[in-house]
Amino acid sequence: MKLIILDRDGTINEDRDDFIKSADEWVPLPGALEAIARLNHAGWHVVVASNQSGLGRGLFDAAALNAMHNKMHKLLAAQGGRIDGVFYCPHTPDEGCTCRKPLPGLFEQIIDRYGIDTALHTVHTVGDSLRDLQAGAAVGCTPHLVCTGKGAKYAQQPLAAEFPEGTLRHADLAAFAEHVLHNA
Repeated sequence: MKLIILDRDGTINEDRDDFIKSADEWVPLPGALEAIARLNHAGWHVVVASNQSGLGRGLFDAAALNAMHNKMHKLLAAQGGRIDGVFYCPHTPDEGCTCRKPLPGLFEQIIDRYGIDTALHTVHTVGDSLRDLQAGAAVGCTPHLVCTGKGAKYAQQPLAAEFPEGTLRHADLAAFAEHVLHNA
């Protein structure tokens, strides 16, 4: 199975310091939905792994989160693409769960759901922050940093030593898709 695991906020859609709390606040980044559709058309399955501590903080409820994801699915379908699954951690940082990135719990759930037990290096994980990449690298995925959202600060500087070995950097999700499509 050709699988890509994407972070959501700052990778697919605009990020906000005060959290994305509603479907109205969920705004796709330029070219992101088209990039996912291109990957789908080339045979890639795409899933989302996202920390959503706004749930645990009481900033929005499950219905609001579902509305955000419904909007994402609808806009993506209009581009001819799809997200095969959305995995999220609803916990706050102090709850001590194993699913909050940088811990690998969400990735372990994805691996179990899709029955992947070998060649995890062929699974790409894409995010805009160190913790996104640490979570994927912990289970053997190939890490890709996009310089959108929180990743914008890494666009012009060397990556810090704490980034997983082999991290590749891309301007945005469209540039990542281009890389994968030309190197797969």
